[in-house]
Amino acid sequence: MAEFTVSLSKNSAEAVWGESAKLSFNESGAVIHLPDDKLNERLIQQAARKLDGLGLPAVSLSGDWHKEQQWAFALSFTRARKPASINWAETQDKAALEQEYAALLFTRQLVNDTPEDLSPVTLATRAAQWLKSLGGDKVSYSMTVGEELKEQGWIGIYNVGRGSERPPAMLVLDYNPTGNAEAPIDAVLVGKGITFDSGGYSIKSSEGMLDMKCDMGGAATVTGALGLAITQGSEKRIQLILCCAENLISGHAYKLGDVLTYKNGVTVEVVNTDAEGRLVLADGLMAATETGAPLIIDAATLTGAAVVALGSDYHGVFSLDDNAREQMLKAAKEENERFWPLPLEDFHAERCPSAFADTANSRPMKGGGGGASNAAGFLSRFVKPEGWVHLDLAAAYHGGATSEMPVGATAKGIRSIARMLNNYTA
Repeated sequence: MAEFTVSLSKNSAEAVWGESAKLSFNESGAVIHLPDDKLNERLIQQAARKLDGLGLPAVSLSGDWHKEQQWAFALSFTRARKPASINWAETQDKAALEQEYAALLFTRQLVNDTPEDLSPVTLATRAAQWLKSLGGDKVSYSMTVGEELKEQGWIGIYNVGRGSERPPAMLVLDYNPTGNAEAPIDAVLVGKGITFDSGGYSIKSSEGMLDMKCDMGGAATVTGALGLAITQGSEKRIQLILCCAENLISGHAYKLGDVLTYKNGVTVEVVNTDAEGRLVLADGLMAATETGAPLIIDAATLTGAAVVALGSDYHGVFSLDDNAREQMLKAAKEENERFWPLPLEDFHAERCPSAFADTANSRPMKGGGGGASNAAGFLSRFVKPEGWVHLDLAAAYHGGATSEMPVGATAKGIRSIARMLNNYTA
């Protein structure tokens, strides 16, 4: 098959393609017609979706493309199943695009894989092996699995995952380009890695459970971001902590009314087993705080409330540190990714009260009002506020294809997090 090229044009399409057509075809491929000199990402994405529907094995971007225009095309053209390959336009940005696209493909594949193929240990292993392949001897890691979690006091990950026959796992990975084992850790990434979320005894509906293979989207996103930072040549020492578990029902599963006592002494009453993400992240955030790193970013597909607030276009940003929040938003703006600040105050830590423990893991009613902020407030009990950013990834996954995005994982956020890692100053 001859090379299928896609080019941009500021000229209108011929009348045969319809009035105000934005996509036309010629003997070599397709032309996307732009109305002005702006980036026109949404128009490019819509055209990419139409081209993706043709089932092409490969396309070549030809002519004058801006980097962000190529990235917009790739986001929408890369379907979940057997994605076509993309040959980038010959621009100075080609190498950077190849790095970013490799991270996108890894992140999307990890999220889109079936929950049967992606157990907690498998998730941790694949993340570690991919990063090791990029960083070589600069990357080392350890994994705590099953009963070892309980013995070491990581009771959030342990209890959420103990209902499954496949054990929970905590990955701690160290990227240390300095070669000095005593070098300070510059940043820690913490990811929610719930490989499947049934809701536990607070069981989800069948429809609500269908897409819950994506509940490890936080773990995939921070892994993809670190991989991108490594390929970009980051000289900072960065640690990655993945909190991995399957939230299933069995005779060994954790129950409503249980009280968990965390390493830092905080007691938590379980009033909703479907609010499990914050329970596993609490362990990761405590481990991150122990490093003394000036920057801690956690990422999770944490609450439906964030999706209600932001739809599937934006990631929610929470922080008690104005400087860290503003730098995260600045990084997102520079990478042309949609992040939006949502409220977090000290009092949000008190919004899930319990008569039996220091706090509950949720409110007993669905949503509970301000659910995304309440979840962030819960997490704030387990992390130092300075330099901490919590990302609620409302835009990590699409349950159905739209006119602009394919079904499945998006990998949105990996570029912004990588930029934050490289540029953050306390």
